[in-house]
Amino acid sequence: MPYCEVDRYHTDDKSEGVRLFYRRYGRGSTKVLLIIGLAGTHDSWGPQIKGLTGSLEPADDEPTRADEEVGVGAAGAAEASPADGEADGGGDGIEVCCFDNRGVGRSSIPAHKSYYSTAIMARDALALMDHLGWKKAHVFGHSMGAMIACKLAAMAPHRLCSLALLNVTGGGFECFPKVDGQMLSLAFRFLRARTPEQRALVDLETHYTKEYLEESVGSCTRRMILYQEYVKGISSTGMQSNCGFEGQVNACWTHKMITKELDTIRSAGFLISVIHGRYDIIAQLCHARRLAGRLLPAAKMVELHGAHLVSHERPDEVNCALMDLIKATKSNMKPEEWSSEPDNASETEALISARPITVTMKTDEGANVAVAVYNLLGKLQLSFLYLIGLIVMGFEHMRNIVRVMKPVRVAAIES
Repeated sequence: MPYCEVDRYHTDDKSEGVRLFYRRYGRGSTKVLLIIGLAGTHDSWGPQIKGLTGSLEPADDEPTRADEEVGVGAAGAAEASPADGEADGGGDGIEVCCFDNRGVGRSSIPAHKSYYSTAIMARDALALMDHLGWKKAHVFGHSMGAMIACKLAAMAPHRLCSLALLNVTGGGFECFPKVDGQMLSLAFRFLRARTPEQRALVDLETHYTKEYLEESVGSCTRRMILYQEYVKGISSTGMQSNCGFEGQVNACWTHKMITKELDTIRSAGFLISVIHGRYDIIAQLCHARRLAGRLLPAAKMVELHGAHLVSHERPDEVNCALMDLIKATKSNMKPEEWSSEPDNASETEALISARPITVTMKTDEGANVAVAVYNLLGKLQLSFLYLIGLIVMGFEHMRNIVRVMKPVRVAAIES
């Protein structure tokens, strides 16, 4: 099995290594690193692996050939242009690598949440690139994986050919979904899920739009087919451990891109796509638009009809957007050209709405009061969600305490 040791940590006077499980697909001079999100495993990238390489069969474990190796000499790596990541030899094929992040799947699961952050996990991804012998790659991330990809791009911009951020947010409070009855119900059911069947039901409702799930496929609905696939997938890999889940949640919660990091990414010279489902209830669209705006002129916003797992719900459109990014990089398209040529009207609207806007109020005091109330409601929404989360976690904690303290019934002994 292909593993890569990426880090070491110390517990109770002993040192343990962190190993990532990874898979490679396809062969060619174009290298693509796929970084999956919270609680996801490498095979969640199935539609993109198939779309980019044409096959879901893992490549053999032969070392990368010299004519396939991506990148430039060490002396010129920092000055390389994005297109330098496409080697001159080795054909035009695409080689993809995807992996299980620390804390999930077949990768190591450090026990303490302090061993999880998007910066730490970005260093994991860089160590994997070194292990593969990749000098540069197109880096595509989904959800938490997109946060990790952002950190990687800020740490080592010279290692990227391009950057694609799918269903991304800025971390922290932006990880909170929009508060409504459906979301509160889903959050409660997610925390209580103990079996693959319970987890699959929640995942379906958070990953896809309702209309997609209700589409007829033969004699049944897509929901029924996906439910069976999800149960099978979760059963085969096992439910994510509590410490792995808590660690990855900690990585999302503590994630933050400071202005200096965003400036580094924006000025690095590679092209960026921010791809998002309009009906994502986990990562709200407004946060992705804001991030795309802060990465102009290098970034282009691509909005698609889908939810959080838009890469599965609209695989053809997502794969097309990723291939457009790869082709534009190969043609040495300038960032200004890339961001000014949206594919459709919705992308144009997204780019415009993503630009930072300064509004000068020239109306009466009533308008100013309305703006203040609107901002206050936004803050209250986050506070309310945080409070609900504390109540749910407190309920679970108290129930566990009661279960432990419950007296054992002992049968009377007759004398």
